[in-house]
Amino acid sequence: MVEPRPWIDGYVRAWNSNDPDDISALFTEDAVYYTEPYSTPWQGRDEIVVKWLDRQDKPGEATFEWHPVCVTEDVGVIQGVTTYPDKTYSNLWVIRFVPDGRCREFTEWWMRHDAG
Repeated sequence: MVEPRPWIDGYVRAWNSNDPDDISALFTEDAVYYTEPYSTPWQGRDEIVVKWLDRQDKPGEATFEWHPVCVTEDVGVIQGVTTYPDKTYSNLWVIRFVPDGRCREFTEWWMRHDAG
């Protein structure tokens, strides 16, 4: 069974560094990344890196708290909360892993919290 914590630690590190090597280390060469469940995915590690950097956050701008909902041999379902200075999102991530711990498919659901 793949433990999701090292991958998520790497994701948060990449989120804060925006370093292409940190980002690419997370994904298989042919990985797909769905920014929304039914959107056209980013296809392949190279495109994931490019698209990630097109939408990058400033280092340290957000905090991310999470816990596993379900972990199987090759899938982790993670519930999290992303907090920016001016907005907060609830997240649900489905991460499909290969045996070495990299991601082959990532799908995220995100919901913005009401401002008040």
